[in-house]
Amino acid sequence: MSDAPQNEAATESYSYLGPRGTFTEAALAQVPDARGKIWRSVNNVGEALDDVVAGRSVAAMIAIENSIEGGVNATQDALAKIPNLRIVGEYLVKVQFVLVAKPGTTLADVKVVNAHPVAYTQCHHWLDANLPSHGHIPATSNVAAAASLFDNDLADAAVAPPGIVDHYDLDVLAENIGDNDNAVTRFVLVSKTTAIPPRTGADKTSLIVELPDDRAGALLELLEQFSTRGVNMSLLESRPIGDALGRYRFVIDADGHILDERVADSLLGVRRFSPKVIFLGSYPRADKAPIEYIPRYDDDVFIEARDWLRGVISGEPDAS
Repeated sequence: MSDAPQNEAATESYSYLGPRGTFTEAALAQVPDARGKIWRSVNNVGEALDDVVAGRSVAAMIAIENSIEGGVNATQDALAKIPNLRIVGEYLVKVQFVLVAKPGTTLADVKVVNAHPVAYTQCHHWLDANLPSHGHIPATSNVAAAASLFDNDLADAAVAPPGIVDHYDLDVLAENIGDNDNAVTRFVLVSKTTAIPPRTGADKTSLIVELPDDRAGALLELLEQFSTRGVNMSLLESRPIGDALGRYRFVIDADGHILDERVADSLLGVRRFSPKVIFLGSYPRADKAPIEYIPRYDDDVFIEARDWLRGVISGEPDAS
């Protein structure tokens, strides 16, 4: 049974990195279709995606990118290795942290801090300045860091989300301890559905692409598939394939929808170039920002060019 909000009559489940109170749960709360359904708390990205593959959940909410740390490697690698998954939406959660401890603990009492490695990295300047001699114990999640304070005495305090006090009897020793007030984590909702959400004009297309070989200019050739068609890439990250040194796959977010002519033409170029292309989905951008592009890459331009070529091949008179 889930430890998250649910309705006894619900027949659909959504998986998320738990327990309750995590940033992932906050992202899932933004999904209208998930309201009133069963929420399955899981321990890691692999378990969340396995729920989807096995049919235990209709979708899983997973973190894929952080504005401070960049891409989430575990998520990118899992999406590259587990077939037939699609991203159907993205959601942004502002990342803030507090330092919490069991009642009666003061800041001067803190010698060891429990924190998820990513959270610890985002708070280390504050921790170094205010607790210069502290030790660190890694946790599996931000909420698990706080919960561990009740399980053992290895840590005196924990780095956790601000809402943690709604779930645990803890005192807040310090607020807003993150080093960057603009930190945001991007989450994606992943499903097995092959239905592509309709284009909105404010969309994103995600791919994972392997280079054909390790040679000079190979990456440039990949990038040109997008640049020569006026498609901006909002994310480009490399991940080792793992079968040999120098072999990489690239995680790409392209501005636009697969039904946009310029994006579709880019994907055709990528497919001709790469031995393996994984289409992860086209979906609305979380920020709803309209995609800007140069007018010569408008849909009508691509369509007119195809009509012109068709006319040349069929022997039609040149109307120009």
